[in-house]
Amino acid sequence: MEDLRLNVSLLRRRVPNLTTAAKSVGLRPATVSNLCTGKIPVGRSEVRTLVALASLAECSLDELIIRGEKVEMIETKIKALDLFAPLAKGGTIGLVARHGMGQLVLLSELFFRLKKDGFTTILLMPEGNFPELCDVKVNTDIIAATIDEAYEEIAVKGKTTDIAFAADRRNVLTGEIYDLQERLQGIGLNNVTTFLVDLTGESVDEDLPYGPLETLWQFDADLSARHKFPAVNPIYSTSSVLEGAHLDQNHLATQQRAQKLLRRYRELLSLVNVRGLEHLPASEIQTFKRGERLEAYLTQPFYVTEEFTGQKGESVTLIETINDVRKILDGVTDSIETERLSYIGQYIAD
Repeated sequence: MEDLRLNVSLLRRRVPNLTTAAKSVGLRPATVSNLCTGKIPVGRSEVRTLVALASLAECSLDELIIRGEKVEMIETKIKALDLFAPLAKGGTIGLVARHGMGQLVLLSELFFRLKKDGFTTILLMPEGNFPELCDVKVNTDIIAATIDEAYEEIAVKGKTTDIAFAADRRNVLTGEIYDLQERLQGIGLNNVTTFLVDLTGESVDEDLPYGPLETLWQFDADLSARHKFPAVNPIYSTSSVLEGAHLDQNHLATQQRAQKLLRRYRELLSLVNVRGLEHLPASEIQTFKRGERLEAYLTQPFYVTEEFTGQKGESVTLIETINDVRKILDGVTDSIETERLSYIGQYIAD
């Protein structure tokens, strides 16, 4: 089948306030978001939806739909991200979280890892005093005070290195980020991976808090409350990297099996919290325990938190993650204690 995906960067440029625009033509913002990230394949979407989006962007369907181009993945070696919502190189990534869920810790960790891989990290500081950004600044090469300063720095550095750029949602609401991305595209710079965070926590209540995205990381209040970090929801987080014929089918099959298990595990967890494990049928107990083990395995020690946790940071390749997750799904780890899978790197059997 031909590989199809939406031209997300075109939508960003042409339809800045996509939530309002989508509603005005009878489209659900969630549907539009899922089409942008690839959660809903373009090939399975309704023609009228694509026609409406093309009309909003004032473009043809041929311009709106990209055929046969691969979305390149940046392997972060963070298990939960690489398996469920891979980082799209050169794309725009939105982190949706309330305070205390660990979004800035994750951003700091990503900057740390990307710097080691040769990226130049650039942070656009929001107006005001934000001490919570201190840890991110430690792993930032260049701190820009204005959008124009960010453009100048990216324009120079982007000629020789890949760029990881981070900004606050306020710069999205003013339209400055869209203007910046358009200016960079105008000079042929497509190697800028943009991270958008929300220091107010209001993004959780919005349908499309950052407009069209290539990757969406939805943080989970329940995971953070139970200290399961990174608290990125493996069911609702998604990425356009997962869409299309270019993706390794072993990755996709494992991701889908893991999501199915975790979805059922969360349903059972609600029952267990009320009635106890003993009230589940035997087959459901097995599902529950495997889900518990998988959730534990998806936690991971970070390099930037070593001095606080006393645990050494861990990196796990995508291949290692897929192999480990398949072992959990297939019951290979059924006999080991769940705690032995918490906050580890790769699973190595005794």
